[in-house]
Amino acid sequence: MGRKRQQGRADQRSLVEGLEADLRHDTTGEGGTGSGVFEESQASAVSEPARALTDRLMEEVCQRDNLNQAYDRVKSNKGAPGIDGMTVDGLLPWIREHKQELLSSLLGGSYQPQPVHGVSIPKPDGGERQLSIPTVVDRLVQQAMLQVLTRLLDPTFSDSSYGFRPGRNAHQACTRRRSM
Repeated sequence: MGRKRQQGRADQRSLVEGLEADLRHDTTGEGGTGSGVFEESQASAVSEPARALTDRLMEEVCQRDNLNQAYDRVKSNKGAPGIDGMTVDGLLPWIREHKQELLSSLLGGSYQPQPVHGVSIPKPDGGERQLSIPTVVDRLVQQAMLQVLTRLLDPTFSDSSYGFRPGRNAHQACTRRRSM
């Protein structure tokens, strides 16, 4: 708390720009979930610059340094292949061949993650647990997005927040609570 949130800028636009008409119900107020005037004002509120995402969000995801860092992270985590059978070792040759196609689909908004590969793994106490394994390309994209979103959003979280944050864990939360 106490940190200033990012204010809207002139170069920001709504994530749903151009889709407002598709998201509105009947503008006469008939049908839908409420009056057309109310829904119109909600759609307008979404497109306000202060509430919009930056135009450059996906460009940041696709920056060379960010993708290289994401690649290093995926490579170090290893992991099993997804439904396409590609291993982590096969990722670099795939990127060299399909880099421009991948970047174009990310920047153009046409990227579609592949279905996950479902496997059952045994639990220590018996039984099985379902595990879903994304393709290594999807893991690369997810990691690249995570890095950008973490840089943008983590500073806005409360200092008292410890769950699922980099460099923080439940033990630190318990220690902090005991010291209060």
